[in-house]
Amino acid sequence: MTTTKSRNLPLAKRGINFEMIMWIFTRLSALAMYALILFAIIGALIMGARTQMNMADVLRWGFMPNLSHVQNTNVPDIAPWSTPFWRAVGSLLLLVATAHGVHGLVVICDDYIVTPRGRQIVRFISIVFMIAMIVIGLYVVWTL
Repeated sequence: MTTTKSRNLPLAKRGINFEMIMWIFTRLSALAMYALILFAIIGALIMGARTQMNMADVLRWGFMPNLSHVQNTNVPDIAPWSTPFWRAVGSLLLLVATAHGVHGLVVICDDYIVTPRGRQIVRFISIVFMIAMIVIGLYVVWTL
Protein backbone atom coordinates (compact mmCIF):
# COMPACT_ATOMS: atom_id res chain seq x y z
CA MET A 1 0.00 0.00 0.00
CA THR A 2 1.47 3.32 -1.04
CA THR A 3 0.52 6.71 0.25
CA THR A 4 0.53 9.82 -1.85
CA LYS A 5 1.39 13.24 -0.64
CA SER A 6 -1.07 16.05 -0.96
CA ARG A 7 -0.26 18.56 -3.66
CA ASN A 8 -1.74 21.42 -1.68
CA LEU A 9 0.80 23.74 -0.17
CA PRO A 10 0.05 25.72 2.96
CA LEU A 11 -0.44 29.44 2.46
CA ALA A 12 2.82 30.24 4.25
CA LYS A 13 4.76 28.28 1.64
CA ARG A 14 2.75 29.47 -1.34
CA GLY A 15 3.09 33.15 -0.65
CA ILE A 16 0.73 35.85 -1.80
CA ASN A 17 1.45 36.99 -5.32
CA PHE A 18 -0.19 39.38 -7.76
CA GLU A 19 -2.23 36.66 -9.45
CA MET A 20 -3.78 35.59 -6.15
CA ILE A 21 -4.62 39.19 -5.26
CA MET A 22 -6.30 39.69 -8.64
CA TRP A 23 -8.20 36.40 -8.25
CA ILE A 24 -9.51 37.65 -4.90
CA PHE A 25 -10.29 41.07 -6.43
CA THR A 26 -12.38 39.46 -9.17
CA ARG A 27 -14.50 37.57 -6.64
CA LEU A 28 -14.89 40.51 -4.27
CA SER A 29 -15.69 43.00 -7.04
CA ALA A 30 -18.46 40.71 -8.32
CA LEU A 31 -19.91 40.54 -4.80
CA ALA A 32 -19.59 44.33 -4.48
CA MET A 33 -21.51 44.82 -7.75
CA TYR A 34 -24.30 42.53 -6.54
CA ALA A 35 -24.44 44.37 -3.21
CA LEU A 36 -24.55 47.83 -4.84
CA ILE A 37 -27.27 46.76 -7.30
CA LEU A 38 -29.36 45.25 -4.52
CA PHE A 39 -28.82 48.37 -2.43
CA ALA A 40 -30.01 50.60 -5.29
CA ILE A 41 -33.08 48.45 -5.96
CA ILE A 42 -34.05 48.42 -2.28
CA GLY A 43 -33.40 52.18 -2.10
CA ALA A 44 -35.64 52.76 -5.12
CA LEU A 45 -38.43 50.69 -3.58
CA ILE A 46 -38.15 52.59 -0.31
CA MET A 47 -38.31 55.93 -2.17
CA GLY A 48 -41.66 54.96 -3.66
CA ALA A 49 -40.77 53.22 -6.90
CA ARG A 50 -43.09 50.31 -6.12
CA THR A 51 -46.11 52.48 -6.91
CA GLN A 52 -44.63 54.94 -9.41
CA MET A 53 -42.38 52.79 -11.62
CA ASN A 54 -42.59 49.46 -13.38
CA MET A 55 -40.11 46.71 -12.57
CA ALA A 56 -38.03 47.32 -15.70
CA ASP A 57 -37.43 50.93 -14.65
CA VAL A 58 -36.56 49.85 -11.10
CA LEU A 59 -34.01 47.35 -12.44
CA ARG A 60 -32.58 49.94 -14.82
CA TRP A 61 -32.15 52.25 -11.82
CA GLY A 62 -30.56 49.42 -9.83
CA PHE A 63 -27.94 48.67 -12.48
CA MET A 64 -27.03 52.37 -12.82
CA PRO A 65 -28.54 54.83 -10.36
CA ASN A 66 -28.79 57.80 -12.71
CA LEU A 67 -31.43 60.52 -12.79
CA SER A 68 -32.20 59.95 -16.48
CA HIS A 69 -33.60 56.52 -15.55
CA VAL A 70 -36.30 58.19 -13.44
CA GLN A 71 -37.26 61.17 -15.60
CA ASN A 72 -39.44 59.16 -17.99
CA THR A 73 -41.49 57.46 -15.27
CA ASN A 74 -44.49 58.50 -13.17
CA VAL A 75 -42.35 59.79 -10.29
CA PRO A 76 -43.70 63.28 -9.47
CA ASP A 77 -40.70 64.56 -7.48
CA ILE A 78 -37.29 63.53 -8.79
CA ALA A 79 -35.26 65.56 -6.27
CA PRO A 80 -34.60 62.58 -3.92
CA TRP A 81 -33.31 60.59 -6.89
CA SER A 82 -30.66 63.17 -7.84
CA THR A 83 -28.81 63.54 -4.54
CA PRO A 84 -25.02 63.33 -4.31
CA PHE A 85 -25.47 60.09 -2.35
CA TRP A 86 -27.03 58.28 -5.33
CA ARG A 87 -24.43 59.78 -7.65
CA ALA A 88 -21.72 58.42 -5.37
CA VAL A 89 -23.38 54.99 -5.41
CA GLY A 90 -23.51 55.13 -9.21
CA SER A 91 -19.87 56.22 -9.36
CA LEU A 92 -18.80 53.38 -7.09
CA LEU A 93 -20.75 50.87 -9.16
CA LEU A 94 -19.16 52.27 -12.32
CA LEU A 95 -15.63 52.01 -10.88
CA VAL A 96 -16.07 48.47 -9.59
CA ALA A 97 -17.77 47.20 -12.74
CA THR A 98 -15.20 48.78 -15.07
CA ALA A 99 -12.23 47.42 -13.12
CA HIS A 100 -13.86 43.97 -12.93
CA GLY A 101 -14.60 43.91 -16.65
CA VAL A 102 -11.19 45.15 -17.76
CA HIS A 103 -9.45 42.63 -15.53
CA GLY A 104 -11.56 39.89 -17.13
CA LEU A 105 -10.59 41.18 -20.56
CA VAL A 106 -6.89 41.09 -19.66
CA VAL A 107 -7.19 37.53 -18.32
CA ILE A 108 -8.85 36.37 -21.56
CA CYS A 109 -6.24 38.15 -23.70
CA ASP A 110 -3.43 36.56 -21.67
CA ASP A 111 -4.75 33.14 -22.70
CA TYR A 112 -4.33 33.94 -26.39
CA ILE A 113 -1.29 36.23 -26.53
CA VAL A 114 1.92 34.32 -26.03
CA THR A 115 4.64 36.97 -26.22
CA PRO A 116 5.46 39.08 -23.16
CA ARG A 117 5.62 42.22 -25.33
CA GLY A 118 2.14 41.54 -26.73
CA ARG A 119 0.77 41.09 -23.21
CA GLN A 120 2.31 44.39 -22.13
CA ILE A 121 0.74 46.17 -25.09
CA VAL A 122 -2.69 44.67 -24.40
CA ARG A 123 -2.47 45.58 -20.71
CA PHE A 124 -1.46 49.15 -21.53
CA ILE A 125 -4.32 49.53 -24.02
CA SER A 126 -6.73 48.01 -21.46
CA ILE A 127 -5.64 50.46 -18.76
CA VAL A 128 -6.01 53.42 -21.14
CA PHE A 129 -9.45 52.12 -22.17
CA MET A 130 -10.47 51.67 -18.52
CA ILE A 131 -9.40 55.20 -17.58
CA ALA A 132 -11.25 56.65 -20.57
CA MET A 133 -14.45 54.75 -19.75
CA ILE A 134 -14.27 55.77 -16.09
CA VAL A 135 -13.80 59.45 -16.99
CA ILE A 136 -16.69 59.38 -19.49
CA GLY A 137 -18.90 57.46 -17.05
CA LEU A 138 -18.19 59.81 -14.15
CA TYR A 139 -18.92 62.77 -16.39
CA VAL A 140 -22.30 61.29 -17.28
CA VAL A 141 -23.15 60.39 -13.68
CA TRP A 142 -22.22 63.75 -12.21
CA THR A 143 -23.34 66.20 -14.90
CA LEU A 144 -26.46 64.74 -16.54
